[in-house]
Amino acid sequence: MGEGEFALVRQELEVAFGQGMFDYVGDHDVHATMVDVASLQRDEAGIRCYAPAAEELAVRYDHKLYRGVVARAWGVAHTLAGEYDQADTRYNQALAMFTPLGTRWQLGRTHFELGHLALARGDRSEASASFGRAVAEFEAMRAMPDLARARAELEQLKLANS
Repeated sequence: MGEGEFALVRQELEVAFGQGMFDYVGDHDVHATMVDVASLQRDEAGIRCYAPAAEELAVRYDHKLYRGVVARAWGVAHTLAGEYDQADTRYNQALAMFTPLGTRWQLGRTHFELGHLALARGDRSEASASFGRAVAEFEAMRAMPDLARARAELEQLKLANS
């Protein structure tokens, strides 16, 4: 997933944020970006570090996109911790934020994570359905790297079922 790229982005943001370089950008933007990067890295500790402030700011400003990003990040953290019911709740909160906004990429990413949750629960049928929904969202907007990852997950499921 280009883990090195996300690590570099995160490192640069942490340095810039620590030096007060974001006076012209809202704190909510920085916190949402940090939690999203931690989510992409599947870094439970990072999510748990950044999510509380990101969530508080997103709620304060009623920033629906960021509320969805943080909810999905919490879902990732809960999935990684084996807290599957909490993960499911958070992913559904994210979908509830993203659906009215029509944010296909965010919807696709959330369905992708729901696929991982289903795999963690041992539900291959639901995983396949979730990855399929992710594929549809990514195809609609031609998000090629994410589309390739979602298709690869579907292919692995097909091979495992053979």
